[in-house]
Amino acid sequence: MKHIAIIAPDGQSNLSSVACIVGSYEIFSEANAYWVKNGHKPLYEIQIVGVSDHADFNKGMVSIRPHTHINSLEKTDLIIIPSLARDFETALSGNIAMVDWMQQQYKNGAELASMCTGAFMLASAGLLNGKTCSTHWSAVNTFSVLFPHVKLQSHRTITDEAGIYTNGGAYSFLNLLIHLIEKFYDRPTAIYCSKLFQIEIDREFQSIFTIFSGQKQHDDQEIKQAQQYIESKIDEKISVEELSSKFSIGRRNFDRRFLKATGNTPLEYAQRVKIEVAKRSFENSRKTINEVMYEIGYSDLKAFREVFRKITGMSPLEYRERYNKRLA
Repeated sequence: MKHIAIIAPDGQSNLSSVACIVGSYEIFSEANAYWVKNGHKPLYEIQIVGVSDHADFNKGMVSIRPHTHINSLEKTDLIIIPSLARDFETALSGNIAMVDWMQQQYKNGAELASMCTGAFMLASAGLLNGKTCSTHWSAVNTFSVLFPHVKLQSHRTITDEAGIYTNGGAYSFLNLLIHLIEKFYDRPTAIYCSKLFQIEIDREFQSIFTIFSGQKQHDDQEIKQAQQYIESKIDEKISVEELSSKFSIGRRNFDRRFLKATGNTPLEYAQRVKIEVAKRSFENSRKTINEVMYEIGYSDLKAFREVFRKITGMSPLEYRERYNKRLA
């Protein structure tokens, strides 16, 4: 029988971690039961593993007692890492032994799956260098600064590469579990679990949930001024040539510095700022698509639709109908 190790990290304050741990244990247990019911032998032994006798969450409001200690577990086949507390660096420093253990297990053939901000633990182990990865959209800026060698794909719900799986934010960990069940059991078992726990199957993108706030955790003051200028000219079409000239920076150098500081090109940044304003208008007003489009500096409906869909994964009309109850 193969083995699944669900990590109970030390020093966490995030109740979402508990949801990830409990949800993983329950859903994989149900997959095992369904597998046996359909004439197969149990596929996995499922255990919660930790670095101490108990792991406290939310200042001791909830405690989990792991089934076993990592030092007692010589080999596992799949390691599941829940989300971490928002103080990522503190959370990582409290789990150095866990990180070392994960590195060794991966070398020995184990596969790893991180949920939400659990990707910080995977990245800190060096296991994501040069690989694709997703995490919660609110942690993207911090992650990019700490781990520049990881190919972050924050628009994706799930990434799957070289035996390492990651997923986006919060409760999208449920989509990752269904993905793993299909991978390690089969499609019928995944469909059964998705129906039993009412989890959407085959969800690929989390772009629709992203709230863009701009990346300003950098020290390039001229680029910060350029960002602020872009954000103050929502209703105008801004030329990157004019923008670089305004700040007396050569175009090529301006593009390079802007991308390094923000993770976006100047054009991408302007688009994301404008689309974020459009999203709020669709959520909170009765304005037509054309009215919103003109307010953010677009005059070509086709171009607006294409940019909106590229960033959110939905058309303007679909987005407005989903989030604006006033139109019902």
